[in-house]
Amino acid sequence: MRDNHASSFRVRQSPTISDTVQRIDQLNFSFQLFPAIASYLHHFRSCTLLGKVLGADLTHFLTPDCSVALHYLEVLELPQLHGVLFTHTAYQHVQHKSRRLYQRLRRLLNSPRSDCVLFANEFQLGAYVDRQPSEDLVAWQARSVYHAAVWYYNHLSKIIPVVMVTVDSAVVEKYGSATEGVYVVPFQAYLESFWPDVPEASEFLVSLHQALTAKEVESCRGSKREFAEHLPVDVLEAGIRAGLYIKGTLSMNKHKAHVEAFVRQPGLLSKDTDDVLVLGIKNRNRAIQGDVVAVELLPRTEWQGRSLTLGDVGRDDCPQEESHGEPMPTGRVVGIVQRNWRDYVAILPPPEEGPTQGRQAQRLLAVPWDFRIPKIRIATTQAAMLQDVRIVVRIDSWDSGSQYPNGHFVRALGKAGEIETEVAAILIEWGISVLPFSEAQLREMPTDSPTSPWALDPKEVARRRDLRLSHLIFSIDPQGCEDVDDALSIVQCDGLDSTIEMGVHIADVTKFVPPGGPTDLEALPPHTTSADRRFDMLPPVLSSNLCSLRSGEDRYAVSVLWQLDKETYEVKDVWFGRTVIRSTYKLSYETAQAVIDGGHIEIATEIPELSGTEDEQQARLGELRDVLNILTDVARAWLCRRTAKGGLQLEGSEVRVEFDGVPGTVSGLTPKKALEVHETVAECMIGANAWVAQHLCKSLLGCTLLRRHPSPRPELFGPLCNAAESQGFHIDISSNKALSDSLEKTKDHGEPLLSRILRMLATQAMSNALYCSSVSVPQHDLKHYGLALPLYTHFTSPIRRYADILVHRQLLAVLAAENGDFEDPEVMLSSTSLEEICQHLNERTRAAQKAQKDSVELFQCLFFRDVNPGIEESSTDHRVADALVFAIRANGVLVFVPRFALRGAIFLKDKEGRVARLMADGRCDFSHGSLIHKKHEIVSQPSDGQPFVLHLFDHVTVSFIALHTTWRQMAVPLHYIFHAIIAFLICSIFTTTWADLKYL
Repeated sequence: MRDNHASSFRVRQSPTISDTVQRIDQLNFSFQLFPAIASYLHHFRSCTLLGKVLGADLTHFLTPDCSVALHYLEVLELPQLHGVLFTHTAYQHVQHKSRRLYQRLRRLLNSPRSDCVLFANEFQLGAYVDRQPSEDLVAWQARSVYHAAVWYYNHLSKIIPVVMVTVDSAVVEKYGSATEGVYVVPFQAYLESFWPDVPEASEFLVSLHQALTAKEVESCRGSKREFAEHLPVDVLEAGIRAGLYIKGTLSMNKHKAHVEAFVRQPGLLSKDTDDVLVLGIKNRNRAIQGDVVAVELLPRTEWQGRSLTLGDVGRDDCPQEESHGEPMPTGRVVGIVQRNWRDYVAILPPPEEGPTQGRQAQRLLAVPWDFRIPKIRIATTQAAMLQDVRIVVRIDSWDSGSQYPNGHFVRALGKAGEIETEVAAILIEWGISVLPFSEAQLREMPTDSPTSPWALDPKEVARRRDLRLSHLIFSIDPQGCEDVDDALSIVQCDGLDSTIEMGVHIADVTKFVPPGGPTDLEALPPHTTSADRRFDMLPPVLSSNLCSLRSGEDRYAVSVLWQLDKETYEVKDVWFGRTVIRSTYKLSYETAQAVIDGGHIEIATEIPELSGTEDEQQARLGELRDVLNILTDVARAWLCRRTAKGGLQLEGSEVRVEFDGVPGTVSGLTPKKALEVHETVAECMIGANAWVAQHLCKSLLGCTLLRRHPSPRPELFGPLCNAAESQGFHIDISSNKALSDSLEKTKDHGEPLLSRILRMLATQAMSNALYCSSVSVPQHDLKHYGLALPLYTHFTSPIRRYADILVHRQLLAVLAAENGDFEDPEVMLSSTSLEEICQHLNERTRAAQKAQKDSVELFQCLFFRDVNPGIEESSTDHRVADALVFAIRANGVLVFVPRFALRGAIFLKDKEGRVARLMADGRCDFSHGSLIHKKHEIVSQPSDGQPFVLHLFDHVTVSFIALHTTWRQMAVPLHYIFHAIIAFLICSIFTTTWADLKYL
């Protein structure tokens, strides 16, 4: 009997891919006939697989073998692939082979969006198989994964088939027809047959295979060593503990990425400078921007200083002469502690720079969008199709024998220069993923439709303080704002105590976003805005509707109400709690300022809520004006007190991008006008944040989420002190109070822009504000330096910031405990958990800020591209503007253009070493000569012309030229934008120089 069965098994042919698909379709049809089994299977998935629920509509489970999990994990990350079952055998294989890929696999398994789970087959009785004495590791791994797939199929009563994918034909041959319902197929064939409507999956697999093959060929070929070998991780860790090496994160000088990088690790070096300078590509030793590295200090005799020469973004050639500052610790990278590679936006070189090889894969150097990243060698058969197209590439390795890192093509973004492509490039560069809200999130949302309108819950209203009839509540936001998450109120209290009640009312987002739910888990990345769009943290039904404090609509809020002395505005008492509010007015900043100033108001368009007869409108307008005036007086008093304690009034260089209705067309750039009402609203929000922080730290037994602002590093004030000194002012940086007083003294100078520029330089010297846990940082380091507050947090913007949601939960938990109730224990995070969240928030907040800044610069470049299509001389209004010199460098100056709120560099020496020469007609060109760089001025001395001098705060006239380069190495303008590059030229001094819109 046994022999007959074996014989029949041997002659049975392996099923084809089409047979497998047909068989799975049949099984899926049968599966649909048994709803009870379907219910059981769905329950089994949700209860056993690490808490994650696979889709209930799966036709099969997909199980990758160890090789697929290691080399083709990125294909399995595609959201179109569902029901992926990773075995613990494959999981461990990835862990042992690549720490970077292991972390990637862990993130995939933990992601609430990914439809994949981990099956601990090696810890499941019946699913584990022992390794035979003569069995090699690869064969045992294949057998182990296959056996796990068979066990899983049988455990589910043979309801849903399991497809095991591999790239090993021997595994397909051995196991392809061994078990009915368990199919072993090649990965490429699986993708082509099961997912024909997802061609990018097959293309991605081919790209990864080409990269893997190229790496194998290169390793067999052998090559000359370009870099020193990295020390092993255990040696690095021992050396770091012993103080032989310094561990830190590599940060490149984007203006001199080919020459200069820094490694920063606070606390390891002196108080005045905690950077280690790394000069040159060889000393960088294959480390890339963002990598955590180990650095060995060079002998003191080899230490050098920071470059004082202006660098030109995107050029790999450096000036013939370099000027350096004071020597600082200088070192070389001896090893990589942690690679922080990511997705990189790049573009391929023109066809003539790469040989054509027919249909064979070409090895090309992709040029990254980020100037700090080296060219990446990739293999692709699509080189011709990808010309002038932004692509996404990933780095796979960088061996010591290769001049460039090896990587692979991921996907195409679109034509370079098109607005959607460029915005997508910015988001990818800063690691911001903008995905549609998931079905799980949308299911969690409340319903608000014409047929089923949302309404307040009477039970919820009963447990809140109802302010709808007793308080005049209003919001003040930018024009067109839809996500109104804060409102204000003023009530003059009658009685002997003569007080004023001021209120800040914040949308109660936590009412709709429970902890641990789908929306909560996916809200951690911050709200991001581009110059022409925004990317919301919460679904629109919350962000623009039920959590938006729109006028005339009932909303849940969390409020802070202060009782203030009517004369001094000192706080006499404060109340925190849940409220129900109805905003009366939705004002823009401009309208609110006009009301305060008593200016003319177009009531119908600017304050449509003022209905009624003309007399009634004027009476209500007068009431609103009185309230706004009181609010302004309170904010002035609070700001005055905070400034007296050292609060800084700093200056940015924000610009408003104006559009003319045509997508991607910029009609104007306008510096954002500072209104007093901006300060008024900001001071109210600062007050609410500070009082909430104080209450939490006083009442919360656990840890509190705070926002701290460390004191700046003294050496970063150098440009500020030097600029002020040139005009006869001394800047005292010993404390925030001393700095504030010093800046205040510069207001009365004859140059109206002096104080503004000095405050901008002070802003540039500031450290980044950080989220932290109250128990992870010493008490004296919890302060906010810039605001001069001992404690501070973020409470007032829960629609846009996840940190505010956490603070709301903590505050409400404290208030409930004070009333004898206890909130959900999930709200009270451990110190470790909160600190991990804070670190993530700090990283993502900084990325969102950088992306927003890059998007503004992109649209600035679009504006100058459209107003000056060529580089010919012109005196049109948009191309010429006044500028002020605010810094001197060894080969040029930095200028600020107030009209467009731009900062840029003007070179007085070109890369051939020639200096600017003033001609008789007022024009200028370059000639042989010398530059004399002094502390407050720079002198150009051409050999065949008259010398001229530029001093700090000299006014110059500049003109703008947009350079349309598709990739960073091109020296001539093309038709597309590569990066936000603008050329500046001083009309009365010289004709062509370069500058970067990015802050210097």
